[in-house]
Amino acid sequence: MTAKSRVVRLFRSRRVRVALGVVFVSFSAFLTFALADSWFEIGKRASGERLERMKQSPQWGERTFVNPEPMWNDVWGSVMSMFGASPHVNPDAPIDVDRSGAGRFATPPASGLRVTWLGHSTLLIELDGATFLTDPIFGGRAAPVSWAGPATWYAPPIALEDLPPIDAVLISHDHYDHLQTETIIALAETGVRFVVPLGVDAHLAYWGVPDEQVSALDWWDAIPIAGTTLTATPSRHASGRQILDQNRTLWAGYAIAGPDHRAYFSGDTGLFPAMDDIGERLGPFDVTMIEVGAYNAAWPDWHLGPEQALRAHRMVRGDVFMPVHWGMMNLSTHGWTEPAERVRIEAERRGTRYVIPRPGGSFEPDALPEPVQWWPSLPFDTAEDAPIRATAVPPEAPL
Repeated sequence: MTAKSRVVRLFRSRRVRVALGVVFVSFSAFLTFALADSWFEIGKRASGERLERMKQSPQWGERTFVNPEPMWNDVWGSVMSMFGASPHVNPDAPIDVDRSGAGRFATPPASGLRVTWLGHSTLLIELDGATFLTDPIFGGRAAPVSWAGPATWYAPPIALEDLPPIDAVLISHDHYDHLQTETIIALAETGVRFVVPLGVDAHLAYWGVPDEQVSALDWWDAIPIAGTTLTATPSRHASGRQILDQNRTLWAGYAIAGPDHRAYFSGDTGLFPAMDDIGERLGPFDVTMIEVGAYNAAWPDWHLGPEQALRAHRMVRGDVFMPVHWGMMNLSTHGWTEPAERVRIEAERRGTRYVIPRPGGSFEPDALPEPVQWWPSLPFDTAEDAPIRATAVPPEAPL
């Protein structure tokens, strides 16, 4: 009997057919359950007037938003990198979070500018009398369901209900580690204003956030908020909350300009030439909060990585550099402390003023504390071991 005949005979077996049927039904039931459980969190596509406005954007292509510099991906390299992941992608012990509480916010910052890092890309920015909250994640998972996906490593350093009054919540894009449904709904109940990139307002409307609480911006759009000017800045990234809605919403960073201070929040981004334009048009910045984590050589245009983040800091004309988008959940294959270690090395090589606060910690750029290592010393890959180099970007001029 040939091999083909044996296979045909095997699949004609009633026992095998029953087993395959059980597997198929079980898998279908699981997919149905998962879809039903995540349907609300997935959000909703823009339509009508929202969609028409999106189509008028210079960033809109034929059917989606596009980057001026296409992003390169090595799919096979991404798969293979999983087999070489660091043994330290997650902490081995609880992280010592700063839980000094919200009492500090009763007193305005002496300098007029104070930044509090609540983990990942969640920041409380007090600038010249205005208060902003960025990409709020308050516990849970970066996923559409509560039983799967990247989980946070610690409870929020400050509870959502203990935050001071906020003038605006800034959302950089709609990936799950930046836009968390339950957090948005809880904040919306306070009547706070949301500022989002084009198309993300459709998600918020679907979740019940009133339209009058939401401002949807294109790149370079500027609006006044509490005595400051907020500008949505370009970034090089992507969007989407499920397979069929990829890049149907825009992604962005934000620049905040007050009477006395300026701050830049990058959102998620790879390196791109227009960062020079951001610096020229909106800088210089007293502080930049730029993403440094969740990088991989197989997708070097999605995220900056530590060394390119410090190059971006220079391009946008920043003074004090603060790394974000790390230290809260596992989103890549590098060790969890590696971004901080590489930031410290590169910042000192460049002579850049920097601060790496403990989660929950606050600082004022005008009275910068000495850098303190609060994370454990673990093995990590250096920039020489695992470089991240964006495509379509000219090499940096010698320092």
